[in-house]
Amino acid sequence: MVEKKEEKVEVPKKFEEIVKKIEEMSVLDLAELVKLLEKKFGVSAAPQIIAAPAAATPGVSAAPEKATFNVVLTAPGAKKIEVIKIVRDAIGKGLKESKDLVDAAATAPQTIKENAKKEEAEELKKKFEAAGAKVELK
Repeated sequence: MVEKKEEKVEVPKKFEEIVKKIEEMSVLDLAELVKLLEKKFGVSAAPQIIAAPAAATPGVSAAPEKATFNVVLTAPGAKKIEVIKIVRDAIGKGLKESKDLVDAAATAPQTIKENAKKEEAEELKKKFEAAGAKVELK
């Protein structure tokens, strides 16, 4: 059994009263105090753990970042006309086809664009969300 040496800590005069009160508290009260201080000051008493980058394992490669996405309209939202315009621009079809696609998205998710590059997919998503629609990139 390893004997733990108690380290002598010198408490500055300005903190003596606070430290004395803390020493007199029960473990439950101390736990409650820590939680209160964390909330009050927006900090955490938990030790910070910094993850080291994983070493490359021979023969095992990291999954490459996805380059293309399918833009899926899950809900048209309140500004349906704006969403129809965005769909029309995205797929290059007529107003009727775009409207039918948006109407169908009200009941089931509809793929608007397949294999769109990451930047294009994110741009479309921003446009749809600005119009109040819900979109997923898959």
